[in-house]
Amino acid sequence: MVPAPDDAALPPPPPPPPGSGPATATPSPAPSPSRGAVHAVRAEVGKAVVGQDGVLSGLIAALLVDGHVLLEGVPGVAKTLLVKAVAGALDLDFKRVQFTPDLMPSDVTGQVIFESEASTFRFREGPVFTNLFLADEINRTPPKTQAALLESMEERQVTVDGERLALPEPFMVIATQNPVEYEGTYPLPEAQLDRFLFKLLVDYPTAEQERVVLARHDRGLDPHDLASTGLSAVAGAGDLLAAREEVKGVRVEDPVLGYIVALARATRESPSLTLGVSPRGAAALLHAAKAWAWLAGRAFVTPDEVKAVAKPALRHRLLLRPELELEGVTADGVLDGILAAVPAPR
Repeated sequence: MVPAPDDAALPPPPPPPPGSGPATATPSPAPSPSRGAVHAVRAEVGKAVVGQDGVLSGLIAALLVDGHVLLEGVPGVAKTLLVKAVAGALDLDFKRVQFTPDLMPSDVTGQVIFESEASTFRFREGPVFTNLFLADEINRTPPKTQAALLESMEERQVTVDGERLALPEPFMVIATQNPVEYEGTYPLPEAQLDRFLFKLLVDYPTAEQERVVLARHDRGLDPHDLASTGLSAVAGAGDLLAAREEVKGVRVEDPVLGYIVALARATRESPSLTLGVSPRGAAALLHAAKAWAWLAGRAFVTPDEVKAVAKPALRHRLLLRPELELEGVTADGVLDGILAAVPAPR
């Protein structure tokens, strides 16, 4: 099975040939080289990262539908290492920026500089001109700098002096934030949260996984040197783009479309929420479910795929009533109730 992206404790996918999925899944009509490449990436990342299988599945699913991901977890649970390993296994360019209170928008997007020797102005690209851009602790920088990513995330471009500069393809923003430390932070506005396909919760490893991590460190593991782990590129941007085309071809029947609409409308009518899922959120759930079906070897989406990705795709798009938040109610809890109440098509 492919582990759900909001539960890193679920087992990793089985080693059988690419394209195989859950026992109940109907495999796609023909073997897919692109799916084989994606499964190879999963296995290769395991050389550097122990556990976090659900988070890895979520990152790959987001890549398959050109989405962005918000990772929430305490420091030291391999968030940066995981993203670096995915970039290395896919042979993609990777850049990381530590977001701080004094970070300026031009530090992310780039700036126009004057070259005295040539007496001309030239645009110097910022770190956002990459394939995988890691915005580390994004909530530690003021809203002005956070907003510098909005155009990049939505339109895959940067505008400088009226000129639109396209970002590399593929392009993905992976942002991180600490769930327990709020002093000196600037919560992301709803408009920006809505640009993320998934909000994935990065939990602690299991006891056995942590033992394996420590054993690797005891043998001299250097998490800053991926080459020392034996990790190498096993796929490329071409494989990813081919996989995206296959995901687009995954069928979604009218009853499943109606189910997604019913879930979205149920969040807007929930008495526990002051803000429900927008049509963009419903579309995100649709695309995420198609990626999940493709990863499982299906040629069509079932309600099971919708349920599997509902919480990571929707949890950050909901706004709880303040009094319920004080009582400990969570967005995931509200979504559990909605998923239980809204009947799924058979």
